[in-house]
Amino acid sequence: MSGPTGATPLLREIFGFDEFRPGQGEIVDAVSAGENVLAIMPTGGGKSLCYQLPALLRDGITVVISPLIALMRDQVRALQEAGVCAGALTSGNTPEETDAVWDAIEQGQLKLLYMAPERLASGASLNTLRRIGVSLIAVDEAHCVSQWGHDFRPDYLRIGELRRALDVPLVALTATADQETREEIVEKLFDGEQPRAFLRGFDRPNIHLAFAVKDGPRRQILDFADARRGQSGIVYCGTRAKTEGLAHALREAGHVACHYHGGMEAEDRRIVETRFAREDGLIVVATVAFGMGIDKPDIRWVAHADLPKSIESYYQEIGRAGRDGAPAETLTLYGAEDIRLRRAQIDEGLAPPERRAADHARLNALLGLAEALKCRRQTLLTYFDEEAEPCGHCDLCDSPVDVFDGTTAVRKALSAILRTDETYGSGHLIDILTGQQTDRMRDRRHDELSVYGCGQEYNKREWQAVFRQMMGHDLVRPDPERHGALRMTEAALPILKGENTIELRRDTITKATRRPAVKALVSEEDAPLLSAMKAKRRALAEAQKVPAYVIFPDRTLIEMAEKRPQTLDEMARIGGVGAKKLDRYGDAFLAVITGEAAQLHPARRKLASAGAGTIYDALLEAQSRLVRGEDGVDKPLSCSASMLAKVAQMRPDDEFGVNRLLGERRAERFAAAFLDVLRGAG
Repeated sequence: MSGPTGATPLLREIFGFDEFRPGQGEIVDAVSAGENVLAIMPTGGGKSLCYQLPALLRDGITVVISPLIALMRDQVRALQEAGVCAGALTSGNTPEETDAVWDAIEQGQLKLLYMAPERLASGASLNTLRRIGVSLIAVDEAHCVSQWGHDFRPDYLRIGELRRALDVPLVALTATADQETREEIVEKLFDGEQPRAFLRGFDRPNIHLAFAVKDGPRRQILDFADARRGQSGIVYCGTRAKTEGLAHALREAGHVACHYHGGMEAEDRRIVETRFAREDGLIVVATVAFGMGIDKPDIRWVAHADLPKSIESYYQEIGRAGRDGAPAETLTLYGAEDIRLRRAQIDEGLAPPERRAADHARLNALLGLAEALKCRRQTLLTYFDEEAEPCGHCDLCDSPVDVFDGTTAVRKALSAILRTDETYGSGHLIDILTGQQTDRMRDRRHDELSVYGCGQEYNKREWQAVFRQMMGHDLVRPDPERHGALRMTEAALPILKGENTIELRRDTITKATRRPAVKALVSEEDAPLLSAMKAKRRALAEAQKVPAYVIFPDRTLIEMAEKRPQTLDEMARIGGVGAKKLDRYGDAFLAVITGEAAQLHPARRKLASAGAGTIYDALLEAQSRLVRGEDGVDKPLSCSASMLAKVAQMRPDDEFGVNRLLGERRAERFAAAFLDVLRGAG
């Protein structure tokens, strides 16, 4: 996909990519042109590039408001590695780091300045930003402005004031924004003035989606991790205690694993974040507190030991896997207790009733995904108003589910709800359907209802699966004002009246019969080379005290392992290898692949990343034939390496152009041969 005219060369030179990801080019174009922009992109969709690249194209400094110090430091490190002058002003800075940022500002070199939102509370910060020539504000994780979101940060509310004071364009980016949150972002950050909005495709085709009903969840998670031994992964849990217990179980099984939750000391959390960023193959078992600060592109899998709270949360959390575009896998476990917990969390919250009702509907949508009858990706993308063909790359495409006509069962359940005036939850309704004799049943005289005992073809667990699927089809919703009693939706009425039928999955609780097969990142033949390059990457990263992916992400190493470049020119065509990284690390990785480093003149080395290396080589060969003239008897004459590099780079198309670069004496001997080379390369 093409992008802005001035952006595409920088995309290759600085970031090492030949083309934009879907949606990036248009956003970069709008931001570069100075428009106010709201961009909703999936986690791992490349949001940071959408303000980093325009920052290089625009005059002045781009201020980036970001919620977590760890995230800022990682992005600054990665930009500096790519040759971009960037810095952060955070409470975690050393005095030397802060001095370096101010020196770069004073010298007019700094292009991106990262700041935490809390700094905006200081009047001095506003005066400073006015003085240093800010030309653009970028707001990362813009959903933090939503007061009803779980990531709400009060200081994000000051950003609108900052935009007005500096009178510069603003780009707000997030992956978590339903319509309600989008409206809050526009109101709080753009004063209600509609920005140019980009709602980009949510599909992450490299991520394999899978759900399973809980059936020994600890064993299920351990089996999933065992099949991916040595790969970096995250396990999300619903409680702090569970993170610690599951991390211990993983270590007992021989994995390198640690836990993370909001109750830990700040320093302990920082240690885990640093380890996860820098170590290959570490598993972190965490609550959702382990979230926005994770900018590690080569997480190979994400598992949920407990059901997330909504599709938005689910998609943001699994989106932390495979951000490099290489294959990644997910597994989400769910059960009746999860659903009860999530319902309770909604009902016990402080939100108004209409907000709680909306949250129950979101949870229903997630259950619909969990209990989907066909391609899971289709179901997921439909929620985000996108159409898709069956993906062939999810658990339901791998193994289509066994469905049955559930119309009779659903009508019985709806009748029980209707005949008890929509005042009970699924537990009591199942007791009615299965004909249980309880004190409540006798007290309410529900054993006298016509539906009492009419559902004895299913046991309690099977009826739980039916109700779960009814919620997933959004036929019933808990009523926040009736303590979770189930109410029918409009969609249920045609089924109740016999006008519509409905298919359900057979009970999805099954015993595991085999261990999952190991999924390899590369072929068996390429695996040893990939391991060797990972070892080299780790050594370089540890020497520089940076995360491994700052050197190269997994996706780049996988492509190197598969394509096995033999020269710097070939390596320059590998995705993720920009000019700066080619110069800094090209020899080291070529040595791993070929067994020896490339011996090149510095002028020739620079041409590799510009795609002019082969022209240089052809010019050098032409020169070698003419060092002593056409007949081999003239006085030796040659061009310097820098001269040849200029010819290769500028590609003059006539003798006058060659003469200007080489001088009259050299042009007389080499111009005709050089022009033949250049025209042949054109």
